[in-house]
Amino acid sequence: MAELAINGATPVRTNPYPRWPVWDDSERSGLLDVLDSGDWWATEGTKVGEFEEAWGRFHRTGPAAAVTNGTHAIELALTAVGVGEGDEVIVPAWSFLATASAVLMVNAVPVFVDVDPRNGCIDVAAVGAAITERTRAVAVVHVAGSVADMDALTELCTRRDLAIVEDCAHAHGSTWKGLPVATLGDAGTFSFQHSKLMTAGEGGAVVSRRPEVIEEVSSLADCGRRPGRWFYSHYILGGNYRLTEWQAAVLLAQLERFPDQQARRSANADHLNKALAEIPGVEPQWRDPRCTSQGNYCYVVRVRPEEFGAGREQVRLALEAEGIPLTMSYPPLHHLEAFLDPDGFAPRYRNRAGMQDFGSLDLPVVKALADETLWFKTSVLMGDRSDCDDVVTAVNRIHRHASELADLEVAEPGTGGRR
Repeated sequence: MAELAINGATPVRTNPYPRWPVWDDSERSGLLDVLDSGDWWATEGTKVGEFEEAWGRFHRTGPAAAVTNGTHAIELALTAVGVGEGDEVIVPAWSFLATASAVLMVNAVPVFVDVDPRNGCIDVAAVGAAITERTRAVAVVHVAGSVADMDALTELCTRRDLAIVEDCAHAHGSTWKGLPVATLGDAGTFSFQHSKLMTAGEGGAVVSRRPEVIEEVSSLADCGRRPGRWFYSHYILGGNYRLTEWQAAVLLAQLERFPDQQARRSANADHLNKALAEIPGVEPQWRDPRCTSQGNYCYVVRVRPEEFGAGREQVRLALEAEGIPLTMSYPPLHHLEAFLDPDGFAPRYRNRAGMQDFGSLDLPVVKALADETLWFKTSVLMGDRSDCDDVVTAVNRIHRHASELADLEVAEPGTGGRR
């Protein structure tokens, strides 16, 4: 008799988890305010400026710079801290494409390094080994809201005169020794894409404790203009990366409810960390004690196949059948088609001189985490304790009956799922 839902048993959970994103009349009212004002762009409206002030206050800095999306935020931050043609930027190889593509888009060279096996954030020792005379900056990613070792990284980069750009797309609300992420380096970037912990569908922002960085980002994002100057004066080569009033209205409402959501996610993640660690072969993402708050863009655990009794993909498919929502781990960046195909950077970038041979890179921790981590969607942290207990029940059930998965064939990620 089948014991697992993937083989015909009744699923652990049949009710859906809380829907994401969350919205109510606050967003609706803000959008109607913009509509009725007739001022739908930031140059004439007020909402973008209000959000920049509010997001800056949240991070205990001056106003943030709101921009079109998280990818552009990284590009503009890199440019504003002085990264340009031929410079090298050290990048963890376990992240979304944007962390590396932004480096290429500013005519610089990404240098991939391995990550810490405990939390998937950049390995500071690997950063030190990768520095050359061309290195200008380090892009650090706070994976699933777990903060990288910013003490060691800051000490290294200060000593070697390197800029730090924090990719905080996963880390809204994360703090390090009580200080908000995005303020720990020279600039920090956020995404407000649909799945993020605050969302307007798309959108991004740059935060910095250095006002001159925000001034530069704001100018780059607004066609090279300067505040208070004639509209048709363009002082640097910028572009149009402006957030709209519509998005800012939504983000102001999202920020209002964010602290309560963050508290709920944190409590639920702490509960899951304790409960899942009791199951053989399951390792919740490690949180450095200096990470005083974790944003938990998603909830990450590692599955050790030998101890658990089944591989990650088998477990993932089995969990989905039990009614538990998951997303996919990022593949290693250096395994992406664009980095392996000689024409993968065309038409934007034609010369790969001085770059790593991406196909030959051996980054074992990145490969292991890409192969062995489960990424639970944010929604599993947005309910009550019983919703989290269903996750624990499902993982326990699969572990006890892992032998049922022995003959389950799985496809490579991106080729259609279960065969």
